[in-house]
Amino acid sequence: MKSTPAAASFLTRLRDSLDSLHPTEKRLAEFLLDFPGELASYSASELAKLSGVSNATVTRLVRRLGYTTFDAARRHVREEKNSGSPLFLAGRLAGSPGTPLGEHLEQGVENLRWTFARLAEADVQAIAQRMLSARKVWLTGFRSSQSMASYLRVQLFQIKEEVQMFPAPGGTFGEYIASMGPSDMVVVFGLRRRPARLRAILAQLVQTGASVLYITDEKVARNTHVSWHLQCACASTHPFDNHGAVVALCHALVNSAIDLSGHGGRERLAAIEARHDAPVRQHHFQAQHQIARVAVAQHLH
Repeated sequence: MKSTPAAASFLTRLRDSLDSLHPTEKRLAEFLLDFPGELASYSASELAKLSGVSNATVTRLVRRLGYTTFDAARRHVREEKNSGSPLFLAGRLAGSPGTPLGEHLEQGVENLRWTFARLAEADVQAIAQRMLSARKVWLTGFRSSQSMASYLRVQLFQIKEEVQMFPAPGGTFGEYIASMGPSDMVVVFGLRRRPARLRAILAQLVQTGASVLYITDEKVARNTHVSWHLQCACASTHPFDNHGAVVALCHALVNSAIDLSGHGGRERLAAIEARHDAPVRQHHFQAQHQIARVAVAQHLH
């Protein structure tokens, strides 16, 4: 077996050990590679029965992986499960053809209830007002969080011109943070899985004096340094998080902003809609003109 650092993940240890395992140990390892989260849910005896091996095989494998006991390995898996890895959230029955869509619906509704029960109307109004009054609204996020930031930016841009995602491709956070100040607002999406450097980035953003809105899943401890920290329930019956409540929160914020923007915000929205229609009318006119030219040319011939 190759040397494996003590801090290596459970899955890394499994993969590195495969070539050197006894056949029965390998059978257990392959089972765990498919469903690593099972180790956190079952006792050694239950796991042995599920995978078709003996209790002794379970004990030998966890020791080969560098754990002193089965419980030590299980604690490690639980820690990684809490970190939000889809692999560790998957179960043997997740995603099976018989899983009813009703489960997705019920979980989504429960996520919405949990999220909105913890939202204060005063905070929503204050955030929306700050979005409107800020010199510029900056938005950022990693992985799935970037998609949520992009979604909010598209919505907010219909009300306010100075809205920007950062960093741009090829750019660095330092270049953008240096441009921020107390008159700005920054929206940071921190849905799992979050990179370790996000904490340092948040600290730098707070230091600029800008108003910082931090939007996370429900697993994140309350951040007392930002201006607002809103938590969204993202629980799912399957491996990947359900972000429906995050989208609903964005919807609530931008609609509060359009309500507070008064005539100015609606005037911009109307101007955008007019531009959407203009190319259609122009294209229709050009098409009709082209048809007329073809008809004249055919008549002349």
